[in-house]
Amino acid sequence: MGILETHDATKRFGGLVAVDKVNIDIAERSIYSIIGPNGAGKTTLFNCITCFYTADEGEILLDGHPIQYLSPDRVAHKGIARTYQNIRLFSNMTVIENIMVGMHIHTHYGYLDALLRSPRKKKEDAKSVAEAQRLLNFIDLTGKGDLFAKNLPYGEQRRLEIARALALRPKVLLLDEPTAGMNPIETENTMHFIRRLRDELGITILLIEHDMKVVMGISEMITVMDFGKVIAKGTPDEIKANPRVIEAYLGHGAAEAAA
Repeated sequence: MGILETHDATKRFGGLVAVDKVNIDIAERSIYSIIGPNGAGKTTLFNCITCFYTADEGEILLDGHPIQYLSPDRVAHKGIARTYQNIRLFSNMTVIENIMVGMHIHTHYGYLDALLRSPRKKKEDAKSVAEAQRLLNFIDLTGKGDLFAKNLPYGEQRRLEIARALALRPKVLLLDEPTAGMNPIETENTMHFIRRLRDELGITILLIEHDMKVVMGISEMITVMDFGKVIAKGTPDEIKANPRVIEAYLGHGAAEAAA
């Protein structure tokens, strides 16, 4: 049994079946990729896992417990965090403030504490600042905590978004196209960073990615989707050699380039 599983997960929008009986089983502390053409249902599956959408059929399990009917904030409490294809930072807040936004579910003070600035509130704030600084150091942005997020280079904004997700203390981190728009150097740095998330923090990584060199370079297992259905599962070598995947998605040139 994996840390995250879907059993016949299905999501419909009217007559369109966006996710069609999808089964995945993700081992703890692994890096697992979902690939497929645009419109294959990958992001919809992410939205079902995080309960932004409620699956119409099937089960979604975290640590063996069903989560498909929880609210998104409860899913975050249980240990799933995510990033988005389009960066969603608070651009006019500082770097360290953006990280602290992700810590709200772990703070332990109430409305009156905030209103009166009670000792409890001050203690929790100090803990949050210290944790945000630790994450700032981890993502190699030491000394940039007071900069506005919008003033960071693109690759650093991506890392900041991941740091904000890490502030939720996830067991499983969902990354939606983490290298989109990056140059080759930024892409290589991000691949190394994703490996660190797994190796140093013990986080299980599930990612959607279109860059096949990234997918083949860091994934242990890959699921391929097309028109909402799973058309293949396997290791990178198995996926690169799968005729159905080559025909539906990779193409012979892409498969050879990813080799």
